[in-house]
Amino acid sequence: MTTATRLQALRTLMAERGYDALVIPRADEHLGEYIPLHNERLLWVSGFTGSAGMAVVLRDAAAIFVDGRYTVQVRQQVDAAHFSYQHLIKTPPAHWLTTTLQAGARVAVDPRLHSLHWYRETEDTLQASGMQLCADADNLVDQCWLERPAADVRPALLLDETFTGESSASKRARIAAGLDAHRADAALVFAPDSVSWLLNLRGLDVPCLPVLQSMALLRRDGSVDLIVDPRRMPEGWQAHCGADVRLHAPEAAATLLAAQSGCRVLADPHTANAWSQQLLQDGGATLIAAPDPVLLPKACKNAVEIAGARSAHVRDAVAVVRFLAWLDSELRAGRYHDEAGLADQLLAFREGGEHFQGPSFDTISAAGGNAAMCHYNHRNGTPAQLPPNSVYLVDSGGQYTDGTTDITRTVAIGEPPAEVRELFTRVLQGHIALDQVQFPEGTTGTHLDVLARQPLWRAGFDYDHGTGHGVGAFLSVHEGPQRIGRAWGATTLQPGMILSNEPGYYRDGAFGIRCENLVVVQAVEGDLETPMYGFDALTLVPFDRRLIDAGMLSRDERVWIDRYHRRVEDAVGPLLAGPDRQWLAQACAPLAAS
Repeated sequence: MTTATRLQALRTLMAERGYDALVIPRADEHLGEYIPLHNERLLWVSGFTGSAGMAVVLRDAAAIFVDGRYTVQVRQQVDAAHFSYQHLIKTPPAHWLTTTLQAGARVAVDPRLHSLHWYRETEDTLQASGMQLCADADNLVDQCWLERPAADVRPALLLDETFTGESSASKRARIAAGLDAHRADAALVFAPDSVSWLLNLRGLDVPCLPVLQSMALLRRDGSVDLIVDPRRMPEGWQAHCGADVRLHAPEAAATLLAAQSGCRVLADPHTANAWSQQLLQDGGATLIAAPDPVLLPKACKNAVEIAGARSAHVRDAVAVVRFLAWLDSELRAGRYHDEAGLADQLLAFREGGEHFQGPSFDTISAAGGNAAMCHYNHRNGTPAQLPPNSVYLVDSGGQYTDGTTDITRTVAIGEPPAEVRELFTRVLQGHIALDQVQFPEGTTGTHLDVLARQPLWRAGFDYDHGTGHGVGAFLSVHEGPQRIGRAWGATTLQPGMILSNEPGYYRDGAFGIRCENLVVVQAVEGDLETPMYGFDALTLVPFDRRLIDAGMLSRDERVWIDRYHRRVEDAVGPLLAGPDRQWLAQACAPLAAS
């Protein structure tokens, strides 16, 4: 089916059901960033492969909404003959609908694919203009998607306490005790990564995201009603999770949720879908709007999880350093590979590492102008060759049983222009400023974001993405609620949280630059009048000294770079041999030796 025939099929079905508009998000019923192929509805209708976006199909037109990460990519992938391009933040779909349709219009959404918060806000916005939001869980795309693939269903992994540091029974009892503060009888644990962390399980059904596709009701006594396909539960799961974990098939979910009459159920309207909470409410339960009670405990890693993350990052560094050394040797020999071959080679170096389970996301292997697309994917077209006298951006990560990694390095190819070196240096200065900051209890990532942008702002530059996202423990590479960005985030940064530090700069059609490490929040040692927290880098890979304009750096910045590189060489060097170790020694040499 072509884009035109797919849109026509949807419009025919919309007309039969009396809808004037259909909203299609990039989401499935679990509302996660990474979704299985059979739920890629936005991709099916538009051809857009980004990790966030939304389409709105009208009777005679359509629009696709993306954020600043995808403004270039969307124009390359989505046909302007069928879709207009809109900014997801600057022109929210609900507001666009009110300016595009007339009063009386009926807008269809699948309530399983939207949070309750989004659903209510959209409903209010449309009603104010005389329009109606129509919940239709009989998804229109699914009815038209004739070649829709079957779901991939595989047994989960039972994660031992040597990796988790705490039993499921202990986690459940600890979090259930917190329900008393809300006078709640149960909590809807909706996000699959929350369920997976709570039960010490990991799934294999979604590429790059090792979560069990499930949701659960955590009771006040610590017991759990787990809604999951029984085929996903491996042998021994009951003994692993505990006798007080009860299994329910997805087909029984509606009945279970609707049977909570008289119960006070805590649910997060921002992370749980509208469908589940509407069923609870319609069944007589009282909804208590509050954050997912698992989010914060999961985000604050314990000592075992942090130790695992450090070990995983050392092994990951060995793979990335070997890749960078190999790349330099290939370039010296005049062999300029394409983006796909480079990504495959990096994966091959990682695959030999202990506890490696797979990539933590699709590698962004971006040559030249492709790096200007923050979430570029070389699989979406013909992979580009490395251009001479430019830069190569590689953003990649691994899922290890003891940790999740995410690293971006920007690499010089030949002799990049002086302006590229200046901008790289400014990005690195922002990275250093954020890495070195000390902050008191109560500080959010929003308070710190300006530090990473200031070197760019001083020269009139900026970047249109967040500066840091949370990272899980062998879970999602994009974990909430912790983050660093300009948009307000109320979550304070606390010890044990792992975040990325990744300022960047992007010039459409020319090049892209990003410097990313993962860091962990920890208490600052010393006799301080006000207790302070700071960041400690987990990532241990050198930055490309060939791209650093040392004359732009302050003394403290030069000291930071040299100290970081000494730390990298001390930790990773002994694990390398021959040319790889020689390459690392040269890459970590003091700036004075440049």
